[in-house]
Amino acid sequence: MSRVTLAQWQMLAAVVDHGGFAKAAEAIHKSPSTLNHAVHKLEEQLGVQVFEPVGRQVRLTEAGEMLLRRARQLIEGAVSLEEVAASLAQGLEAEIVLAVDQIFSPDSLARALEAFSLAFPHVRVQLHETVLNGGIEMLHDKSADIVVSGISAQGFLGDPLGLVHFIAVAHPDHPLHQLTRPLNLRDLEQYRQLVVRDSAQRQSMDAGWLKAEQRWTLGHLDTSIDMLERGLGFAWIPETRLGPSLEAGRLVPLPLEAGGIREYPMQLIYRDRDRAGPATHAMAEALRNAVRVDSGPRATFDSVE
Repeated sequence: MSRVTLAQWQMLAAVVDHGGFAKAAEAIHKSPSTLNHAVHKLEEQLGVQVFEPVGRQVRLTEAGEMLLRRARQLIEGAVSLEEVAASLAQGLEAEIVLAVDQIFSPDSLARALEAFSLAFPHVRVQLHETVLNGGIEMLHDKSADIVVSGISAQGFLGDPLGLVHFIAVAHPDHPLHQLTRPLNLRDLEQYRQLVVRDSAQRQSMDAGWLKAEQRWTLGHLDTSIDMLERGLGFAWIPETRLGPSLEAGRLVPLPLEAGGIREYPMQLIYRDRDRAGPATHAMAEALRNAVRVDSGPRATFDSVE
């Protein structure tokens, strides 16, 4: 058994966080003498001086700083454990929040939501259709339970959900198609590129922009496809959204020398896998199953005509 209790570590952290014994005692509803005794007992049990006097105040020793860093991990782990237990005791979630990048297959998403609704008809779902860093920002803000994204999230581990292929396309009457030869970067830079705005509020990014002289920034992939079909520019569009436009001939892949098709690995990322309730786990499994069902032979498109 540990010689030092979790409560002692918590009291030590409180003294440091609140700037002294008196303020810490008021914040955690203990007497200053109780805190003082707990810290002195901790030093005695460990054989290490945690605080050193500085005038009429005290500060952490170098050893105390190192111990407190480790102690915070212990405290956070205990809090996390209690939250997991509370989640399990409460049972089913009333609502889950799902953030899905617009490049994810709409068919897979619809299939997953349909399967989930049959199994959990009374669980509310908030669906956010995000772009680029939008879903990752929701993860860091703890405002989404599950995020499906083509971007990795620092500090989180994701489950692979396959690849999404982006294809450079334009209307068949677009001037780029009239060049009737393989296209290079200089060709593209002369014409309007359509890009979709990052839905993140703090750390937005421009992905795939070639610094064309003309650029239109749009809010949704559907808008981008509509503008493309009207001959108003060129863009890289996810294959998951292109099927009807390509089949009807409203859009045609650009004959690029290189880079006509780009690949982005999709990931399913939990905000906190251990604390997730049964409905959140079921939604994640529904998404995985939908991708497995919908992934068949992928249509191929020549990058050079």
